[in-house]
Amino acid sequence: MQKTIYTTEYAAFLEALRRAREQSGLTQIEFAARLNVTQSFVSKCERGERRLDIVELRHWCTALGITLIQFSSTYDEMCKK
Repeated sequence: MQKTIYTTEYAAFLEALRRAREQSGLTQIEFAARLNVTQSFVSKCERGERRLDIVELRHWCTALGITLIQFSSTYDEMCKK
């Protein structure tokens, strides 16, 4: 089995993260401030250099004003393409 970071599904996950932030109208700097992390942390997560666990993903969604279920639905649709 290939590592998940090299799959099209993981690429879709990273794209969904970035799109969710951009659709909320936030820059990486503004979003980082909401999460109380650095801009480089946000950048590394969006590029796949740093992986998020489910708890962190839920925090991201909350900071973006969306639910984890909404994010998951968007991600699922992106994987189907």
